[in-house]
Order: sequence, then structure tokens, then C-alpha cells
Amino acid sequence: MMPAQRLPGCRSLHVNEDNGRFVLLAILILVYLLCGAAIFSAIERPSELRARGRWNRTLHNFSEAFNVSLQELSSFLREYESAVAAGIRADSLRPRWDFTGAFYFVGTVVSTIGFGMTTPVTVAGKVFLIFYGLLGCAATILFFNLFLERIITLLAVVMKAFRLRRLRTSGLLPPGICQDFAASSLPGWKPSVYHVMLILGLSAIVISCCASAMYTPVEGWAYLDSLYFCFVTFSTIGFGDLVSSQSEAYDYQGLYRLANFLFILTGVCCIYSLFNVISIVIKQVLNWMLGKMSCLCCQRCNKANAFLGRRNAIRPGSRLRQGRFGRPPDAEGSDTEGRRLSGEMISMRDLTGSNKISLAIMQKQLSESANGYPRTVCGSSRHNGFSGGVGALGIMNNRLAETSDTR
Repeated sequence: MMPAQRLPGCRSLHVNEDNGRFVLLAILILVYLLCGAAIFSAIERPSELRARGRWNRTLHNFSEAFNVSLQELSSFLREYESAVAAGIRADSLRPRWDFTGAFYFVGTVVSTIGFGMTTPVTVAGKVFLIFYGLLGCAATILFFNLFLERIITLLAVVMKAFRLRRLRTSGLLPPGICQDFAASSLPGWKPSVYHVMLILGLSAIVISCCASAMYTPVEGWAYLDSLYFCFVTFSTIGFGDLVSSQSEAYDYQGLYRLANFLFILTGVCCIYSLFNVISIVIKQVLNWMLGKMSCLCCQRCNKANAFLGRRNAIRPGSRLRQGRFGRPPDAEGSDTEGRRLSGEMISMRDLTGSNKISLAIMQKQLSESANGYPRTVCGSSRHNGFSGGVGALGIMNNRLAETSDTR
């Protein structure tokens, strides 16, 4: 079978929409990074310059007051920083490599938080970390995906129950109808992406506020700093400027460490799910942008599709038939475009070839329907997803309804 004809202008945006989304997303991320760098530089750079000036004045005054050279003082401060990083400072910090400290460390490793407060310094520890993190991070990502699948399933069940109840209260369903029959009345129903995003967002806010209410009195942080710590931790960014459970002793220490572990676990799972739902919305925005960018091309595609739609899908008088059977394009009984007139007879050979091509097309459509959404040459497919469907993105595409038509 001859490959489908590609219209000029459709090649870049429609023939391979996945690559178009990928390139557009990469460009938008680069622009996002540049804008973020400019904003953070404008906000934080003046504070950095003021702090650097105060620190230099403090070093100079200390050097003059105690008759210590700046070189010796800088060397001493570097040793002090190394001791702090290794967790062997002689004041209030607890040991970092006892069992509880090591358990906290491996938790930050497999969850990919990586605060950086505790790091292995021996060669054996660094080598073991490579293999330990490889298996642990993979297992934790699998756990996050399974959690995402179950939380989406739970939300779908709850939201479907509310939908059925709303149908009953509105009078669309009889009040005495069987629950099983009512549930089967919505066989293809899926929860909206935006509803799930709202629920997960509210859940993340509630968890962060509750955790911050615990961290503020226990760790002595401001409430805004506690909220900042919760986001940095739950999103697995893990700067390490604020780290919980690092003091030597706490009131109700066992209870606090258990609550800290539970808050971090539930917060990471919730934010992970929220990020994946937001990625679906970003994908819809990309589709909308691609649709706007290809507006002129789509007009050409629509005109061509309307022109071709008036012809049969299998035309024995087409160019393919002309090439195979040696009929000239201006043969009697056909028009100049290779289309047969209404009274033209079809040979048995043409009919057999047409049936074979029709069968091949039908098999291809069935295969595409079984494996996912069909692709079209000019981008007229209705699906909004990236190709594939592996991991979290596949879970979201299978269990959520992308309610907005981005075309």
C-alpha cells in the first residue's frame, strides 16, 4: 500500500505531534528557567551582597581585635565548616551516624530528597551508596506509582458515588433503582483532571499546614519557614538549609520522630501525585499552543480533507491503479483526477485489490484501537496524550478524563 500523502506545512507540527510537544516543552522549560533565574537573582542578590559585606567587616574587625591574620582565620573557619558538615560539632547537634540518624539518611536517599546534611565520607560508604540508591530509588518510585494508582482509584470511586447521588437528587435516576445498576449506568465515566487536581492540592495544603504547626514549636522555626521546609521536602527538592529532627533531644522524642516520618511519607506521596496531575494540565496547554501555532496549516488540511472526502476511500481509478495497471490518466470513463465516473465498470482485478487494501486498513485501525489512540497524518486525531503510557503518565491517562478539548 502506498504511504499516505503528506501535505506541505503539516510535516513539522502534525505528522509527529509527540516531537512537537517535546520540542515546545523543552523551549518553555528553558524560558521558565531563564525567567526564574532573573527573578531570583533580582530578589536574592542584594541580600547576598549585604550579607557578604557584613561578613567581611566582621572578619576584618575580629582580625584586628585579636591580632589574627585573615589567612589563619579563614583556615580555621574552613575546618569548622568541615566539622559541621561531618556532624561532629561539639555543641547541640546529635550524632548523625547512629542507627536513627542512618535510618533518617537512607530515607532521604531512597525518596530522592537528599538534604545533604549527612553524606558518606568513606570510600566504602560512597560505593555502597551507589548500589543501595540504585535499587532503593527504583523501588520507591514504584511505590509512588502504586500509591498514585490507588489514590486515583479511591478518588474515582468517591467522585462517582457523588455523581450518582447528584443524578438521583436531580431526578434523572429513579429513587428506588439498584445500586449496581446505577453504577453500571456510567460505564465510561472517569473523574475530571481538574477535580482530582483540586482535591490533591487541598490535601497537600492541609498536610503542609498540619506539619508546619508541629515543626514551628518543636524545631523553633517561623511558621513560614516551616511551610517552606514542607514544600522543599515533600517535593523531594531537599536543599538542606532546614532539616527536621537534627537536635540531640526533643520533648516526646519518639512520638515526634514517628510523626515526622509519617508527615514526610504522606506529603511526598501527595505532592508526587499532584505533580503528575499538573503534568496532564501542562500537556493540555501544550496541545492548545500547538493548535494555535498550526492554525493556518489546519485550514489547509481541512480544505484538503473536504476535497478528498468527496472521493471513495478505495478508488480503482486512482494513481496507484494507474501505475499498476498501466491506464493513462486521461483514459475514457475517468476524470482528470483519476476518479471513476458513476457509470464506469470495475474489473475483478481492481475489486480484489481494493478489498485487500480495505482489509489492511481495517486491521491497522483495529490494532491502533487496541494499543492506543490512532495517529493521523495531518494531526486530526482527538487524543491529547504523549505516546507511550508508562509509569505515572500512563496511570493518569488511563484513570482520568481530560475534560477540556484543547483543539
